[in-house]
Amino acid sequence: MCGRLLSSDVLVPRDRVIKIGEKPMAEIPFINDTQRLLNLAPVGAAPITHHVFVCTGTSCSAGNSAEVKATFERELLARGILFGKEKKGKNPRGSIVLTECASVGFCAIGPAVMVYPDGVWYAQVRTTDVAEIIEEHILNGRVVERLALLKIPSAGVAVARTTEKTNWET
Repeated sequence: MCGRLLSSDVLVPRDRVIKIGEKPMAEIPFINDTQRLLNLAPVGAAPITHHVFVCTGTSCSAGNSAEVKATFERELLARGILFGKEKKGKNPRGSIVLTECASVGFCAIGPAVMVYPDGVWYAQVRTTDVAEIIEEHILNGRVVERLALLKIPSAGVAVARTTEKTNWET
């Protein structure tokens, strides 16, 4: 009999085990009413100009990415441009969305910060770099070149191939 041991003496048949997170959800009806959509997701009506992603994956976290994200939040709040709910101290007409994300593929040189729609990926960002990224890039449209790893779309860089394995995802 195939099953799963739930305690030291109880075997439950496999077809009766429901794993957390795998429970079927009720079907969500499609919403056709634009105004109702905007009421549910006010970001759809906000004057968003940039979306900033801060990686808080394992390696980026080791590089203090949580504090980098917190510094972005403080700086954007102080300028009154962080989009969000007023009851959370944010601006419902703010122009910048700040999102925490997981690994983006270059954790070994994190913390990573991506700024869209410009498609600029910054590497090795420190809390002391945040104000410069906001002032130079977000507010004045000038990429902070010393931190910029790449800009999307990217043609890539010609690199000599090696048979040695690289550890880019640490």
